[in-house]
Amino acid sequence: MRLLTLNCHSWQEENQVKKIQYLAEIIAASDYDVVCLQEVSQLESSKQVMDTIREDNYGLLLQQELKGHGKDYSLHWHQAHKAFDVYEEGLATLTKHPVKQSEAHFVSGSRDLNYWKTRIVLHTDIEIGGEIYSFYNCHFGWWNDEEEPGSEQLQRLMDLIPNEKVSFLLGDFNSEASMKDEGYSYIVNNGWYDTYEEANEKDEGITVPGEIAGWDNHADKKRIDYIFTNKKWTVTHSNVIFNGDNKDVISDHYGVDVKIEREA
Repeated sequence: MRLLTLNCHSWQEENQVKKIQYLAEIIAASDYDVVCLQEVSQLESSKQVMDTIREDNYGLLLQQELKGHGKDYSLHWHQAHKAFDVYEEGLATLTKHPVKQSEAHFVSGSRDLNYWKTRIVLHTDIEIGGEIYSFYNCHFGWWNDEEEPGSEQLQRLMDLIPNEKVSFLLGDFNSEASMKDEGYSYIVNNGWYDTYEEANEKDEGITVPGEIAGWDNHADKKRIDYIFTNKKWTVTHSNVIFNGDNKDVISDHYGVDVKIEREA
């Protein structure tokens, strides 16, 4: 099983269309089973083409590019909130496997889509190799935020997930792995395995090289993008991707590329 997560910072990048084309090229070449993207945006003024998806939806354009590479990925997108006054920003999950269900759940106290701190998780059940796995695409607020604390958002997520289901959490958690008693520790202490720590082959793990929006005055390197699972697997590798060393940079975050070989 090959998994990718990336906060794609959509429509805030220079040469955005070329970067979408490049991302599609890499996804097609790596043949990922599941791709989870955060900050997947569309202009609220753009033409609606299906359900809630508009013609300039970053995920839709990526899906179209993948078709050009002969890859048939289904797209599941849901809005989380409004961003930069003109965008509808959300989460997108793409997969080449059969989807049994896909639904969004609010994890913030707010359900106001006009409020930029409103947060959702996108839950998709996908059949891979005859088994059904639950994938939760995540983009959380900051742990100690006064208005919408990430601590409460993570608790709501944990309350959503049945213990008996094999599940994966992928995304931008806005919680640094080295910070004790915050989001990363909370997840691990709730019985989740960090695929980076489980991997037989891994790199430095850094997914944000310095200061970015939301991490003002934090110039240090950070690991805040993760893939967790509630079942122990043999993880072949966990590599940071789109960091300039392993593929070109296409966002203010780097991606996480994980290959899972079998049950441990």
